[in-house]
Amino acid sequence: MIRLHPTTLSAAAAGLLLLSGPVLAQDAGGDGTVTLTFETGAPTGAVMVALYDSPAAYSGGRPVGQVKLDVAAGETIATFEGLPAGDYAAKAFHDVDGDGEMNLNPFGIPSEPYAFSNNAVGNMGPASWERARFAVSGPVAQTIRLR
Repeated sequence: MIRLHPTTLSAAAAGLLLLSGPVLAQDAGGDGTVTLTFETGAPTGAVMVALYDSPAAYSGGRPVGQVKLDVAAGETIATFEGLPAGDYAAKAFHDVDGDGEMNLNPFGIPSEPYAFSNNAVGNMGPASWERARFAVSGPVAQTIRLR
């Protein structure tokens, strides 16, 4: 079973990460663990995190896990356990004002901090799967700066 800590995302926040709905726990039987520590610029709101296991899922499909971190309560670490070995990538944004949405400017550009695994950056859009992916075959830890 894939275990997520500390809480799951709301459907509205998940949709903003290009998710297709709530994630159901799977009997994956893996022993991989991904721990993502987020550096935030403000001690308010929440960090919304989604973890993907394929390029198709990363490009708008269903994540293998999603977590909401309450930054105001001091939560900055997301842990995904029970993952089978393979490649994964994460997307995250910092909902600074706590409204449950990623705010955009009039041109559709995010006005709240966001990030991808490996601290990958995109070229005129989100970071690609190739830049954000990382291998999991046991415990993996990353520190990600939200900007």
